[in-house]
Amino acid sequence: MAEVQKPVVYILRGDDRVAVESHLKSFFESLGDANIADMNTTHLDGPSANLNDLRNAALALPFLAERRLVILEDALKLFSSNESRDKLLELFDIIPETTGFVMVVVDTMKLRKRGGDWETYWQILNDKHWLIKWAHEAGNRAVIVDCALPNEREMREWIRNKAAEVGGHFTNSAVELLFDYVGNNTQHAALEIDKLLAYVNYARPVDFEDVKRVSIQEREADIFHLVDAIGSRDGQSALDSFHLLLEEMDFIYIFGMIIRQFRLLIQAREIVDTGGTVQDVAKLLNQRHFIARKLVAQAQKFSLSGLEDIYQQLLKIDVDAKTGGMPGDLALDVFIARLARTTA
Repeated sequence: MAEVQKPVVYILRGDDRVAVESHLKSFFESLGDANIADMNTTHLDGPSANLNDLRNAALALPFLAERRLVILEDALKLFSSNESRDKLLELFDIIPETTGFVMVVVDTMKLRKRGGDWETYWQILNDKHWLIKWAHEAGNRAVIVDCALPNEREMREWIRNKAAEVGGHFTNSAVELLFDYVGNNTQHAALEIDKLLAYVNYARPVDFEDVKRVSIQEREADIFHLVDAIGSRDGQSALDSFHLLLEEMDFIYIFGMIIRQFRLLIQAREIVDTGGTVQDVAKLLNQRHFIARKLVAQAQKFSLSGLEDIYQQLLKIDVDAKTGGMPGDLALDVFIARLARTTA
């Protein structure tokens, strides 16, 4: 039986960094021994890399391994011109099967209403995008891997599955309460799951009281106040709120909640802009009615394009903090101060 050809180009699109990291880890481990894998892995950053770096890495032969791995983060930043896109497509044709070339693209699922029904679609890498068109025509040489954050309904099953992956279990009531705390923030949820399973020593299911006792409760009102201050261009109040939160919580939790809030605001704004009501927001986002009402009111302080730009910048801060850029708390401090002055 002929061996199935492995893809050469992997396109990871989405805003779930936990899913992205899981796929990257799987690719790395598939290279074999960790030391050998490390020698055969090149990690590039789109905004700072150049086409020669990419070409040299992609065409190099593996050392003592069957394949080498080339990872390009924030990939589209390297291909903003037609000339650079053409050179990439030429490179795609000659990348050897001994290379796995992974393009990571931060993207988000959006909502729109068509024919009376709501549907989701990718904001950037949709079927009209040149990269996706190429991938569809490339056959077995390319694969598209979706890494979208789970929606509010899917998140409960995500929590159960994540706990099971590491040998643990949550009761239904514990799942519900943890979801109330973290929403669809997978990074926050993963940390809480690890902490809770360690708390019960993996000896029994995590229950409602465990989550209530151990987890940091969601500071929803504080996050709303912070975002309200940004929307009102009250920079001092926004920074004061952020600094108070930092005194009580780790940065990763605060940052995760801010990202989640702006993601909800984008969705709420999309729903309202396409004729939806507060009731639609509550139903589609799986939120209580009074929360949906607050989301709609807050979303109206921003333009949709402004919210989308904020969300992309927040995701960029997250990636930079993980890849050796500016520390996340400092970057967010600067970002909030600038944003509160310029929000439209």
